[in-house]
Amino acid sequence: MIFYNRLVNYFFFFIIFLLFLFFFLLIGKSFSFFQYFFTFFDSSFFNVNYLLRFDIISVGFMLLTCFIILSCLLFNWFLRYRLNLFNFLLWIFFFCLLNIFLCSDFFVFFFFFELIILPLFFLIGLWGSRSRRIFASYLFFLYTLFGSILILFAFILVFFATGSSNFEDLCSYPFFFNRFCILWFSLFLGCCFKLPCVPVHLWLPEAHVEAPAVGSVLLAGLILKIVAYVFIRFLIDFSFIFYLDFFFFIGIISFISLLYASLIALNQIDIKKIIAYSSIAHMNFALLGFFCYHCLGLSGAFFMMFGHGITSSALFLSIGILYDRYKTRVLFYYEGLATFMPLFSSFFFIFILSNFGFPGTCNFVGEFLISSGIVSISPNIFFFFLPALVLSLIFSLILFVRVVFGLAPFFLKFFSDITRLEFYILIIFLFFIVFFGFFPNVFFSFFQANLLVLI
Repeated sequence: MIFYNRLVNYFFFFIIFLLFLFFFLLIGKSFSFFQYFFTFFDSSFFNVNYLLRFDIISVGFMLLTCFIILSCLLFNWFLRYRLNLFNFLLWIFFFCLLNIFLCSDFFVFFFFFELIILPLFFLIGLWGSRSRRIFASYLFFLYTLFGSILILFAFILVFFATGSSNFEDLCSYPFFFNRFCILWFSLFLGCCFKLPCVPVHLWLPEAHVEAPAVGSVLLAGLILKIVAYVFIRFLIDFSFIFYLDFFFFIGIISFISLLYASLIALNQIDIKKIIAYSSIAHMNFALLGFFCYHCLGLSGAFFMMFGHGITSSALFLSIGILYDRYKTRVLFYYEGLATFMPLFSSFFFIFILSNFGFPGTCNFVGEFLISSGIVSISPNIFFFFLPALVLSLIFSLILFVRVVFGLAPFFLKFFSDITRLEFYILIIFLFFIVFFGFFPNVFFSFFQANLLVLI
């Protein structure tokens, strides 16, 4: 009975994935944004319209969503503890992301933007690995709630100014400069809680450490990508006229966050915390690419959202494989895995290379394009970011060398290499990392036209 339960869930998610793949190929390389509309109801109460709209960007995010959720279901194929509740939470999570990426109304977006906190709250609290998981759940809830208050304030301000809650009104309405600044900073600071930026980043490492492997994958692979979607849909086009007034401010936040996260990652002994601070560093580097208002920087930041989603998910799944065997994530207990887990070590090596942007991996393409966009705007700004980028290389290599090489302790010898199911999961991630690293034009041939419209 449990087997059929897993099989049915996986089958339906796979069908949904094929459906969005069909929409993705059907929309193609058009310059037009929204092409397909599905209206469920129109309400006179606050003019709220529950309307789902498809374009190449939203369907691309949905493809990433389906792929990562399918990987999570495969990784937890043998889960028995509260399996029905686990599957139910994944369906809620997917339904929230479906409405976030496809809706066209502020209040519908905000409702599901908040509702998506609940499945992750229970995933961390019920399937977490340590005693601090309840604390991490509440920390995640409270930090994201403060950010949501700022975003709600911005949406209410737009509604009272325009009398509508439609997305287009945010970008087309002629706001006065003072109101525009209040609106922009409310949206941006609210997104800083979700990205996250220093000093409102403390929830992310804590949530990653206490969450199960699947929870960390959903956090890094999907939750952080919602902020990128907010940037593309609202803030980039909305603030194009005044971008020079905000670029210096964004550069300071991005630089401090990137440098701080890289320095802190060097001093961590928990493997998950190292990858968590690496995610903070990558997201803040992409933040500068989004707001440099150069086609290379924007394209690189958008590509990096997908590359980071795949790479960080693969790394957190790899750490989950280690935790399933040894029940610890403390770095000092691991050494010499290449002797007893050569397959795992090979996969982990490629994932680490992608994490610090080695040529031939997908993260390199994103980082190179972002760097090119920043240099085109101001070479001096990029000069300040170089030490932080070098630090990300250092802590990634230290993590790999410390885990894989050396003499293995005696207790590591009692465990085997990755299973056949784990091999199939990791090889899919490896394929996308290498394929988009060598052939990024396949990705940009679909998305470049819509990204250029934003510039």
